[in-house]
Amino acid sequence: MRLVVQVVAVVGSFLVVASAAGQTQGKPAQPKMTQDVYKNIQVLKDVPADQLIPAMQFVAASLGVECDFCHVPGAFEKDDKKNKQTARQMMTMMFNINKNDFQGNREVTCYTCHRGAHDPVSVPVIAETESMPAEAAAPASLPSAGQVLDKFIQAIGGAPALDKVSSRIEKGKATVAGHQMSIDIFAKAPDKRISVMHTDQGDSLTAFDGQTGWLGNPGRPVREMNSGEADGARLDADLHFATDIHKIFNSLEVRGVEKIGDQDTYLVVGQREGRPPVRLYFNQKSALLLRMVRYYETPLGRNPAQIDYADYREVDGVKIPFRWTIARPSGRFTIQVDQVQQNVPVDDARFEKPAAK
Repeated sequence: MRLVVQVVAVVGSFLVVASAAGQTQGKPAQPKMTQDVYKNIQVLKDVPADQLIPAMQFVAASLGVECDFCHVPGAFEKDDKKNKQTARQMMTMMFNINKNDFQGNREVTCYTCHRGAHDPVSVPVIAETESMPAEAAAPASLPSAGQVLDKFIQAIGGAPALDKVSSRIEKGKATVAGHQMSIDIFAKAPDKRISVMHTDQGDSLTAFDGQTGWLGNPGRPVREMNSGEADGARLDADLHFATDIHKIFNSLEVRGVEKIGDQDTYLVVGQREGRPPVRLYFNQKSALLLRMVRYYETPLGRNPAQIDYADYREVDGVKIPFRWTIARPSGRFTIQVDQVQQNVPVDDARFEKPAAK
């Protein structure tokens, strides 16, 4: 069940949570720091508490390990394992290198040296094949970001058709580690979305209500999404994402041509104030969006998430992907949609977070 819980957090996942609870006299509530919420925090004391778990996920992905590599299962606050002491020393070293040698910019991370292994490689790898001299290619003439996006909007049906979509209900199957589960996804304009994955243990929920996001997994209390999850979920929930791209990003730039499988794409990078960039890959021939790569900031580095879109079909004059694959360092899963309904009533109550038990 562990893998299912991990991937369900990705299905609609990722939103920025802005809670009004605890506000007084119009002033926003100060976020709790890790040392206020967790026990025995010695290095990452002064970061928001909701960033600690994403930071640990970054460490796990960078070293190719699980939580018990450093922690005592069921007693994470204990210092019984030497690897935990070493991890603290490595984090401190990383912070000092970036502070002293890179003007405080985060240029060095855990992954810089570990590359998915708990023992960093210190000797260059011997080539297994004969190297061939690279041929210099003539620089390609690239379209502007505006031209790429205009073709994308036209390819999926045009702005007028897209703007008419007020809701969408999708039903299909999620394939996780070779196992299939049914999934229902409800979306309502402008930015509400909930996915319901039906597992043997019960329903796993990922929701964004237009302001906040929350996750519900069988046997666990409902929780609000952390800031990293929140940012992406807001993008997923935008029912008119194609026509809203210019509003979402402060700047958009075509960075070059890249291949996804055997398909040539234009890479468009979107920048937002104070947030990591988002990479969008558009098929050069069909103009359809094939891939989105986004990143979630942690105190130690950026966690990547990749979504591949495929099997575009027309529904009520608008082309939408019937299949998408979500991939992270911890694994990947695929959703295949079988049925789609648009412009049908969807109650706002469906997106509300259940009361805490």
